[in-house]
Amino acid sequence: MFLDGEPDVARLLLRDLVNETIGFERLAAVTGKPSKSLHRMLSAKGNPTMDNLTLIFGVLRRELGVEIQVQTVAKQSTLIAS
Repeated sequence: MFLDGEPDVARLLLRDLVNETIGFERLAAVTGKPSKSLHRMLSAKGNPTMDNLTLIFGVLRRELGVEIQVQTVAKQSTLIAS
């Protein structure tokens, strides 16, 4: 969602992931960021810096034991018949 031009949705999905897994209190403890600041960053109108997003993704990767991968896919062009 971040890479596809939908940052509002991406922040909300990331917020839901934090809520359903490690929780904001644990994220705050590990990152050293106040829980309320993290909630604001990951709101629909939040504006987290790249440094904060990197920090959050890093914590989630470690805490959940997952690897994040991004793949590119060539976009298909649409032909219009006349």
